Amino acid sequence: MKKIIVIGAGGRGTCYSELAVQKIGGFEIVAVAEPIDTRRNYIRDTFGVPEELCHTSWEDLLSRPKFADLVIIATMDRDHLAPALAAIEKGYDLLLEKPMGATPEECRTIELAAKNKGVFVLVCHVLRFTPFFIALKNLIDSGKVGNIVHIQHAECVGNIHQSHSFVRGNWGNSEESTPMIVQKTCHDMDILQWLIGKDCSRVHSFGSLSYFKEENAPEGAPSHCIDGCPHAESCPYHAEKVYKNMPKTSAFVRAIAKKQNPTDADIDEAIKGDYGRCVFRCNNDVVDHQTVNLEFEGGETVSFTMCAFNKGSRNIRIMGTAGEISANMGADHVMLYSFATGTSEKIMLADALADQTIDGGHGGGDSGIIAALRQCLDGSYNGNSVCTIERTYKNHLIAFAAEESRLSGKVVDMKEFEERFVNNL
Repeated sequence: MKKIIVIGAGGRGTCYSELAVQKIGGFEIVAVAEPIDTRRNYIRDTFGVPEELCHTSWEDLLSRPKFADLVIIATMDRDHLAPALAAIEKGYDLLLEKPMGATPEECRTIELAAKNKGVFVLVCHVLRFTPFFIALKNLIDSGKVGNIVHIQHAECVGNIHQSHSFVRGNWGNSEESTPMIVQKTCHDMDILQWLIGKDCSRVHSFGSLSYFKEENAPEGAPSHCIDGCPHAESCPYHAEKVYKNMPKTSAFVRAIAKKQNPTDADIDEAIKGDYGRCVFRCNNDVVDHQTVNLEFEGGETVSFTMCAFNKGSRNIRIMGTAGEISANMGADHVMLYSFATGTSEKIMLADALADQTIDGGHGGGDSGIIAALRQCLDGSYNGNSVCTIERTYKNHLIAFAAEESRLSGKVVDMKEFEERFVNNL
């Protein structure tokens, strides 16, 4: 039985805890650090954690002699570095929520600390553990599309997800969290490198915040939706409409209420605060659309798009010298077109989970990464989704380089970009 300390018991920390104990098994939650009482108490009551091991801050737990096997760190982006380094120093293995850190320097520091101490760190790039992307990786490695020449990949964020997480929510302001290309799509930068299997060599990016800003507020819109907004009926982002129409089990509703089992009264109270703000009158500054062009060491290219203005999903076209794969993460199959035969084949994904949202466990990725974690700790893992902490660090740099390119308008050479952080630490 592997013993886990949970640091950060919000949506992700709670999700991983529940999966580890209730679905995958072989884990025991023995301690929790979480400043919000309702969240901390949920972990305490659900997993029988002793009161003396339930703390508001992680420092109290990690100041003790080592008493567990693994630490889950699921705090906010800018609160990863300190607990990660403290846990590594104690010799704990880590399940670390993405992004690794808030800056390239933080990511590099965590990588070096883990390697020097010899601990195992698995960053939560859950897409690697979905049946969908595992199937794509296996198809590529089988040679059925030949050598990859180009990939078109789109992360369709979804208009409601954008308004919830990246306008009203915790990740709307890059100074308080991280740039959106890092926070939301370090997943995708990682997946693209994994599929191609080579280092990224150059990055170029464009994007901006175009819609969710003050100048686009409709006439007469108040600061909060419930303060008599004259556009309540027509606005798709009216807080009452958005959150009261969601199931109470939705991750979004749980997030605004800061409870696992919210009531109508909890929702009413929440939309009096940040999650009830007019989406055009928030302190958000992250982009609502961005494109990234990538070049890899073998000359392979990628065109990646992240955009808020859609229903939400991911779709991809992988173009090779022998054929093409086209797929949508919300479907139960992928299409393979062969140049040799001139025909298309529908390949069913027997284990694929169509719901790729947070509520759907990211298409099986959430449970997949916990299952892989268990196997890694047991020494029985034989898949190809888990990667080294060095590879995770390098793939994070692609996202940071994309943001630098977006702000500077310049093409970023990845070797030069990486050398900055290799030489400075």
